[in-house]
Amino acid sequence: METLEQSKKRIFKVLFVFIIILSVYFAVKILGELKETSMLGGSPTPAIISFSGHGEVTAMPDIANVYFTINKEAKTVKEAQTKVAEIEKKALDFLKTKNVEDKDIKTENASFYPKYDYVRKLCPQTGAEGAVSPAYDCGGKQVLSGYEASESITVKIRNTDDAGAVMQGLGSTGVSNLSGPNFSIDDEDALKAEARKKAIDDAKAKAKVLAKDLGVRLGKITNFNEGGGYPVPMMYKTVGMGGDAEISSAPAQLPKGENIISSDVIITYEIK
Repeated sequence: METLEQSKKRIFKVLFVFIIILSVYFAVKILGELKETSMLGGSPTPAIISFSGHGEVTAMPDIANVYFTINKEAKTVKEAQTKVAEIEKKALDFLKTKNVEDKDIKTENASFYPKYDYVRKLCPQTGAEGAVSPAYDCGGKQVLSGYEASESITVKIRNTDDAGAVMQGLGSTGVSNLSGPNFSIDDEDALKAEARKKAIDDAKAKAKVLAKDLGVRLGKITNFNEGGGYPVPMMYKTVGMGGDAEISSAPAQLPKGENIISSDVIITYEIK
């Protein structure tokens, strides 16, 4: 029959073997994780190299944007807004004669605010021996004199050849300020994609040449960045318009030029 002492020794041996097995298990697991994270026995971080590319596409503008503002003053808000509405109707009626659709006319801002005049209060002053000196301002105040209403409108002209005539016609309707045209491209997505492809091809061509010169092989692409420049539209100078502004009888022929849409990319490769 097994004694108590023998039982203790057997239990101790079992526990000792179990501890050894458990230690080996955790050691193998930790080494495996270290290897996966390249901390021990793994591959070093691969070397990389980056190349930039540039692409450009030119296109003729197909729209012209014109901006105008109407400002009117009156004793009441309603009167001021009515005056603005009258000028606005003249402008919109004219735009219809130039085949500008409602969807291409947008109100950017409409507002009104009070106008004040400073009214001086003059008080006489008496000098020595009753001599009267010039009166002085002894406490003036701001007095409401009326209201100014304002409305700003943007017009998109799809027939760019009509831009000069539209500017001339709007000027004759009594608008307060007129600026433009801003020549641009209505839908740039396809042109941006074309410029991007040219930039990518440019970067890849550089990569191919430089890799050969350096005697290295390029691996997979690890990173890609893109930036782009957008067309800078040609602007027609701002013209202040009064109610009796003198307008030339012949509309100006406005040069549209070309817009340049560009793309700049950076492609990063892994070096094998």
